[in-house]
Amino acid sequence: MTFDETLDQLDRALATTGRIVAGVAGDQWGDPTPCAGWDVRQVANHLVGGLSIFALQLDGQDSAVDHDGHDWLGADPAAAYAAAAGADRAAWRRPRAEARVFDLAFGRVPAPTAVVVHLTEVVVHGLDIAVATGQEELADESTAAGLLATMQAMGAEAFRVPGIFGPELAAAEGDPAHRRLLAYLGRRVTVG
Repeated sequence: MTFDETLDQLDRALATTGRIVAGVAGDQWGDPTPCAGWDVRQVANHLVGGLSIFALQLDGQDSAVDHDGHDWLGADPAAAYAAAAGADRAAWRRPRAEARVFDLAFGRVPAPTAVVVHLTEVVVHGLDIAVATGQEELADESTAAGLLATMQAMGAEAFRVPGIFGPELAAAEGDPAHRRLLAYLGRRVTVG
């Protein structure tokens, strides 16, 4: 997949995850998610923080803020997500974005690699929230299937460490792509 094609996938994922975040009911923010140890608000906060940090790096600004130690959501998580997604989308479409180098938790990576990492975060954390809040019908099965194929081709073994991905779990026969993707990354779709 080319850089521009990956950006198109990111645009779709940002929109899909936006619909999921907007659909979270007020009493669901503390519900557990397939992302072990994190509730819906923590996953959404991490996601909005990631969007904001990528946008800052793409704009050449300092992004040395504590990703998960900062409240990125405020009083209106859906609005915070929408604003961060808009800034992120615009930043990736700026001239020379493909030439950028990013400082990620596991090291410095070129933009074509960073955008796949970023796409993975947006899709997977969106799915974490969808599963936790009963919104799986909003999952984009085409994007999930494509990302699963990409991850399987690249191999996720180096990222199967606490805090990133767990050991691959068996998906049930006939599971949709979004559940197979979550199982591949070690997430249990039954939460509680």
